[in-house]
Amino acid sequence: MSIPEEDRLQLSGLQHFCFCRRQWALIHIENLWAENYRTVDGALMHENAHDQGLRESRGRVLTVRGLAIRSAELGVSGQCDVVEFRRDPDGVSLRGQEGLWRPYPIEYKRGRPKEGQADELQLCGQAMCLEEMLCCTVPEGALYYGESRRRLAVPFTEELRRLVRDSLAEMHALYRRRYTPKAKTSKSCQACSLKDLCVPKLMRGKKASDYLADAVEDLQ
Repeated sequence: MSIPEEDRLQLSGLQHFCFCRRQWALIHIENLWAENYRTVDGALMHENAHDQGLRESRGRVLTVRGLAIRSAELGVSGQCDVVEFRRDPDGVSLRGQEGLWRPYPIEYKRGRPKEGQADELQLCGQAMCLEEMLCCTVPEGALYYGESRRRLAVPFTEELRRLVRDSLAEMHALYRRRYTPKAKTSKSCQACSLKDLCVPKLMRGKKASDYLADAVEDLQ
């Protein structure tokens, strides 16, 4: 099924959604945003990675930054931080380039690898967009973490691809309803730039004792 362009979601929201469904809804449905050190530091890293003026060709690798991507099937659009096109006999032709090339997406992240699969899902979503756009297969990509300054290879397994499809299907369903999920507090809330916008909403129509009881229950 092809999703019209006007109904497509931001691919970057996939990471927000995996981290916290409420955070995603506050940003992408209610259009709320707030900065903290983590978001500013991450934005600076992505600003450098998205510099479209930086295009490098070194031997068997062509590096493109800030590549616009989209998928009518998944109903998303966005940008890749970096895509390395590597010479490959099973790759695809590129305009203005000789030979065949296979894309290898690389996503830049601040800090270090995290628990959960939020970063992996976002990267896999980029690969699935590239596959649809270029009519090719993208079996692997990499996450680059600013703290370690190293790449972490990510194979795009069938399980990871299924999680991408299932998550995006749920995101589209919530977006059509304009529904913001209720909060489920956890230790991760302290790192969220939206905590001061999110927590007051929890208190509406709810006694403080009930809120504290829910918080204790979530920590157990």
